[in-house]
Order: sequence, then structure tokens, then C-alpha cells
Amino acid sequence: MIGRTFNNRYKLIERVGLGGMAEVYRAEDKVLGRTVAVKVMLPQYAADPTFTKRFRQEAASAANLQSPYIVSIYDWGLDGETYYIVMEFLRGTDLKTAIQERGAINQRKAAEIGSQVAQALSVAHEGGIIHRDIKPQNIMIQPDGNIKVMDFGIARAGDAGLSQTATVLGTAHYVSPEQAQGKDLTGASDIYSLGVVLYEAATGKLPFDGQDAVSVAVKQVKELPAAPSTINPNIDPNLEAIIMKALEKDPERRFKDASEMRRVLNDFLAGRPVNLGDDISGLKTQVMGGVAPVQNGTAVMSPVSGGANNAATSVMNAPHTFSAEDEGEAKKKKKRTATIAIVAAVVAAIAIIGAVLALTGGDRVAVPDVAGKTIAEARTELQQAGFQIGTETEVYNSDVEAGKVVSTDPPAGNLAAKGSSINISVSKGTEQVTVPDLKNKTVEEAQKELTALGLSASQGDDVYSDDVDSGKVATQDTKAGSTANKGDTVTFHVSKGVEQVNVPSVVGASLSSARSSLEGAGFTVSVSYDYSDTVDKGNVISQSPDGGSAKKGSQVSIVVSNGPENTSVDVPYVVGMDEDAAARELDSAGFVANTVYMKSNTVPAGQVIKQSATSAKKGSTITITISEGSGSSTGTDE
Repeated sequence: MIGRTFNNRYKLIERVGLGGMAEVYRAEDKVLGRTVAVKVMLPQYAADPTFTKRFRQEAASAANLQSPYIVSIYDWGLDGETYYIVMEFLRGTDLKTAIQERGAINQRKAAEIGSQVAQALSVAHEGGIIHRDIKPQNIMIQPDGNIKVMDFGIARAGDAGLSQTATVLGTAHYVSPEQAQGKDLTGASDIYSLGVVLYEAATGKLPFDGQDAVSVAVKQVKELPAAPSTINPNIDPNLEAIIMKALEKDPERRFKDASEMRRVLNDFLAGRPVNLGDDISGLKTQVMGGVAPVQNGTAVMSPVSGGANNAATSVMNAPHTFSAEDEGEAKKKKKRTATIAIVAAVVAAIAIIGAVLALTGGDRVAVPDVAGKTIAEARTELQQAGFQIGTETEVYNSDVEAGKVVSTDPPAGNLAAKGSSINISVSKGTEQVTVPDLKNKTVEEAQKELTALGLSASQGDDVYSDDVDSGKVATQDTKAGSTANKGDTVTFHVSKGVEQVNVPSVVGASLSSARSSLEGAGFTVSVSYDYSDTVDKGNVISQSPDGGSAKKGSQVSIVVSNGPENTSVDVPYVVGMDEDAAARELDSAGFVANTVYMKSNTVPAGQVIKQSATSAKKGSTITITISEGSGSSTGTDE
């Protein structure tokens, strides 16, 4: 298939995904000169009119969905007997992969993803289209952190007529109870599936699992999920309540539509009150708080490995660990209480000013002070004062809670004509930055990099390091790649180099004592054995290194005595050899050569006449007699 060109336009370059009905290729649009994704129906389904109709339905329905969070459909067609759909090529990683690699993701990031998916679903539902297969594998995280909902392959428009009696389309772990039962579906089914996705993202676990798709589907219908806080105790109660409401068995008890779910998630992200009512799957909803700063393919009740997902680099910029409310949240709550009291007083004053102006017949009124109020509250108050709402600009502000008004233009208290426009600046909360990797940087480099990002630098205690040179940053308290608020302090620790420790002398000590002494000093121990006539069996004969200092954690080798070697062995026969050759032979066999000399009329000078033993213990001394040549008087051997 690679290299094939559909309708003289779309050249297939590389296969990047495989699903239950189709495979996906990275391709070149030869007309527009751009990279696209081409989804090709598998040949075994091309002859089935039901599948081809569903395939065409996907193209037709998805092409009409306009959302920044839905993959764009460019074209579809038939080349020979092969159906294909052309769509935008996505770079990033699917949410399932991110969860599998990292575990539970940052709960703020999970809520952001949920909000974007909900927006995509609201667009689809308004168009009469139910996705029917919302799962992490169909949610692509792009390099900018935003998502795209993919694969409307089993989506069904309200009038499409593609329903199958007693057939459940979707992936069992994410289907709604009504979908598992083969009932007619509404947008509430997608909301339930999104609840499962958020549950998995916030905890790293699925609410229901089993040995097969049928057992999982039964649990979807009959069992209540465990509260996410039993898995992740740090989850925000409001996010937990949102998830549990989406997972209500009764579709009527879930969010009324995807737009409502998105509004609630956005309230959570902005730190605004989250009002869901009581008794959400057994949970008492807390209405204040929020986190202010904070491939399985589709089958008919059968999980299939693979998914039509694009291969690319992961871009999840969130840590593997659970988020917790920081101490700054408590300060913000105190600040809110004080702000409410101040605002109440200011509002009263403004009301008096307005009354005076009305009595004098003026057409200019004071701009109300709406700082610290929600956007909705600010709009209402400004409109009640006779103004129109101008531009609404989001700005970072560490003193004003996200989602609340920072200031107005003209400023509060200034006189402005009734009917004129008032511009509003809305807080995005404290600006967050990605913490850099400071390892192997100098102190100056680390400080400069942190300062450039708006972070404060703090040098902690120096530490030993095996892999970082002395004087450079070895570790940092805030993990590289995690997010931090501008102004936060990042503490780093400078390397003191490799830790050196004194090597204890253990020669003559017992093996157990030597091992204990060396390991206690931070070394590993290597043991070998040898015979010794001078060191008792079980005691250390020698060690290496034998003193001084060495790297902590390095190895010290010791030789332990087996006692004296008592067995006699054959002594090499060296009679007739030259003196030097005989000495070498004995030495190599483990003996010590001792030489004496005598005159001989029969043995040439320098050769061995005789040796003292033919068997002995290793290490023994063997005396060899060396010829001095003929004698001057007798001419006979002595």
C-alpha cells in the first residue's frame, strides 16, 4: 500500500495506525503540497455495504463539524475498490499512551483535556452526531498541549439509520450502561464515556476492568465505580464530584449536555464555585474551591489491539505524580473573604454616587469597581450601571484568582457616559512556567536560567555525586519538566564530586569481620581464597586497595587463607638441565630452587648433577647440585 497514490493526488508515505475497520497512513497531498493523514478501509470490509455506508457516513458527518478540538476532514473518495478519507495529519501522542507511560496525570491538565473534549462533543451533539467511542486512544494531545478528538468511525447522526439491534459499538471499558445494553443513545452516552476518560486520567486506573469485554460491560451496567479519591487521595473533591456525576448510571442524572459539563470543568479550572447539587454517586459535592493554579480499537463487544493513532513524539507536559493543593490556595481563600467585604463597601459607595448623579440629571456615571468579581458578576453590575461590555482581555495576575476581574478601562470610580463600553481585564491566575533541567550547569548558569523564566533561585546544601563534576549542579528539589508558578523558588544542590572514604585495613581479620568492616565503610567486597602457611584458615591474607581512600561504593578485593597446603606434589625432574632452566622450571611449579656446586668429570659445567627431592609440598625448597666441570687432581666425580 505504501507508495500508492489515490486518485492521482494522495501518495501514501508511511503507515501510522491500524484500527478495527481501517488503517491510517501519513501521505502527501500532491496538489496542495501538504502532509495529510489518509484513512483506508480494510479490504475485508470494502464489499460489505453496511461498513461502506458507515465509512462514508463518518466522512460526511465529521466534515461538517467545525471545532478546534475535532480533527478536520478534507476529502473522501473511492479509488478502484478502496474507500479512503483524507484528514489533517496530527502530531503528538494519544492520551492513552500518555497515561500508560506516566500514570495519573496532573489533575488540572486532566480537567483542561476534559473541557476541550466536552467542547468537541457539544459541537457534534448540536449537529445530531453521537461519537459513541470516546476513549483516550481517540484523544490526541498535540505539541501545543491542546487536543483533537479523532475517529468518528462509529459516530451516528440522528437520522443516519445505521443502528444495529442488540449490537454494541464501542470499547467496553468506556461504553455507557445504555450503550452496553444496546439501547438507543443520546449525547449523555458520550458524557459517560468522557467521565471514564477523566477517571482514568486522574487516577491512572479504569473504573471497571475484567477478563473480557462482556464482564466489563456487565460492570458498567450493574456496579458503582470506586470513588477516585480511594485511588488518588490527593484528587480535588470538586473534580471527583464532576467525574462521578458524569458516571451516573441514569443518563438523566448526568450533565444535561456536553456544554454544561464544559462550563463546570471551566469553573473548576478558574477556581469558581462548582455547583453540582448533592448525592453525586454517594459523594457530597463541595461547591467552593477548585484547582486555581493548578490502541485499543473499536469492536463489537470485543477489545482489539491497535488504534488509528498517529505516531509522533509525546508532548504531555505534566508530571507522573498526583497534584496537591499548595499552601498558596489557603492564602487565596483568606484573600477572597477580605475582598468580598471590601467590594461590598465599594459597591454601596458607588450606588450613592450613582443616585447623586441621577438627581442632578447628569448623563455620566462612575464606573463600578468590579475587581475581584467573576466575569458574570462584573457584566451584570456594569450593565446595571448603564454601560456596555467592551473587550475582555485575559492577563496573568498572581494577586487575583483566575477567572475574576483584575481591572476595568476606564478605571473604577472614573466618570463615563452611559451607554459607553467598559473594557475588562480578567485574571488567568499566576503564570506558570516549565522548570528547566539544571543538572551539569554552573551556579551562574542555573541562576541566570531560572531568573529568565521568572523563578527564584536558591542554592541548597552541596551533595556528593558520582556523575557530576565538582562545582556544577547535581540535583534540584523541583523536578525538571514540571510546572511552577512564576515567582516560585527552585532550590538546587551543587556537586562536591565523588565521595571518597578511608579504606579500613582488614589483613589478619576473619572473613566475617573484614566484610562487616568494609561494607560498613561503604564498599562492596570481592573474596578469593589461597593457601598460606602463615595465616590461619578463614583469615585475610591480603587486600586491594590496601589502604588510603577510595570512591564510596567501589570494590575492595580480599584474599582469604585456606590454611597450609598439606598435599605433596611431584617435583619437576631437572637433572641434566642448565642451572637457569632448572630454576625456572621449579619456580613455575611452585617450588624454591636452592643451588650448590661440585666438580664433575662426567657432567658438563653448569648442568644439574642431582636434586634433593622428586616430591614435596608446594612452596618447599628444592636443592639442586650444579656441575663445576672436571677436577684438576682426581678427574672423578665428587
